[in-house]
Amino acid sequence: MPRFERKQNIFQNKDALGESYQPERIEERDEEIEAYMDALQPIIDGWEPNNIFLYGNTGVGKTAVTEYLLDVLQEDATEYDDVDLSVLGVNCKTLNSSYQVAVELVNTLRPAGAEISTTGYPQQTVFKKLYGELEALGGTVVIVLDEIDSIGDRDELLYELPRARSNGYLESTKVGLIGISNDFKFREQLDPRVQDTLCERELQFPPYEASELTNILESRAEVAITEGGCDAGVLNLCAALAARDSGSARQALDLLRLAGEVAENNDDAGIREEHVERARSKLEQERVEEGMRELTTHGRLALLAVVSKAAKESTPCRTRELYQEYEALCESSGTDSLAQRSVHNHLSDLRMLGILSAKENRSGSRGNYYSYELDVPFSSAVDAMADVLYLDAEIETIRDIARMNSVA
Repeated sequence: MPRFERKQNIFQNKDALGESYQPERIEERDEEIEAYMDALQPIIDGWEPNNIFLYGNTGVGKTAVTEYLLDVLQEDATEYDDVDLSVLGVNCKTLNSSYQVAVELVNTLRPAGAEISTTGYPQQTVFKKLYGELEALGGTVVIVLDEIDSIGDRDELLYELPRARSNGYLESTKVGLIGISNDFKFREQLDPRVQDTLCERELQFPPYEASELTNILESRAEVAITEGGCDAGVLNLCAALAARDSGSARQALDLLRLAGEVAENNDDAGIREEHVERARSKLEQERVEEGMRELTTHGRLALLAVVSKAAKESTPCRTRELYQEYEALCESSGTDSLAQRSVHNHLSDLRMLGILSAKENRSGSRGNYYSYELDVPFSSAVDAMADVLYLDAEIETIRDIARMNSVA
C-alpha cells in the first residue's frame, strides 16, 4: 500500500501563496493605501468615521489592504484613551438582502447560544436588535461588508445604519461602513438616498500591471519557494499571464502555487515555464467548471453553442446565429428550447462569469448588437463541458470539427 511522504524540495512555506496569508507589507498599493488611510483618519481623531466604498476586480488587493489597514488602525487606536474601536466583518456572498446581513451582524455580536434565527422576525425588529447590540458595544464600530453587491437592491440597511445616530437609534456608538465590491455598477443600482449616505469616500483598485505582479510574486516567493526552486523567467511568466487576463494578484499566485505542485508531482527539482503552462491550462478549466456550476441546463447549452461555433471557426458571432446552434443542441438532447431573448440572457451571464467575451457592434439605423466568443481556451471549455454535460456524441463531434480546423 502506498504511504504519504513529505515533499519539501520546492516549497518551504506554501501557505505564503495562499489567499489567507497576511504579508508584512502590501506591495504595489501605496497610492490606494494613502487614500484609504486618509479616509480612516477621522477615527483616530475621535470623530465619526467615514463610510467608504471600494471597487475593483477580484484579486486586486481590496480585501487584503482593508484587513492590513484595519489591523494597523486597531493597534494605533490603543494609543488614545478616547478611541474605543471595534471592527466587524461580514462576507455577503451568501447573503442576498439587508435582512440577512442584519441577522448575521446581530449573531456576530451575541455570545454563543444567544443567536437569533435567520427567519421569522419583521425587518425593523432585526434592525432594532442590531442597534441594541451596537449600543451595548459602544465606542466606534467599523462594519466591513465584503462582496456587498450580493445583496442587490435590497439595501435598506445601507440607508439605515449610517443614519442610526442622527435618527436617535444610537446614542454613544459611532458606526462607519466599509463596502467592498467587484461590481463597478453596483453603486448605480442603489437607492439615491443610499448613494448620498453610504458612498462618502470611494476608492478604486485598478488591475495590476505585469511589472507590479512580478514584484508581488518576488516578495511571496522569497517566503514560499526554496532557494533554487524556481527557474529564471517563471515569475515573469506567471505575472504576464495574469496581467493579460485579469490583472489579479490572486491569479498570479495561484499559477505559481499550482506550477510548483505540478513540478513536485513530477519529482522535478524546480519550477519551470512548462509547469506554469500546465498550471494555466488546469486553472482555466477549473474556472470554466466553476462558472458552469452556477448555470442551468440551458446556460450550459448556450455555452456549448458558442464552443461549437468556435470549433467551426465561426466566432465571434451574433446571438441569432448562436440561437440556431443552441436549438439544434436542444433537439439532440431532447430538451425544450427557450426563446431567443432568454438565450441572450444566458450569454450575458456567461460574459459576466468571464467565460465569454462580447463586442458591441454599431450598425446605424439597424441598431446595435453583440458578437460573442470564448474568453477561455477552446480545449479548456470543451474538457469542462465533457465533465458536466451528458452529450458525449455531440461533444466528440465538436472535437472532430475542431481537429479538422486546427482549433486549439
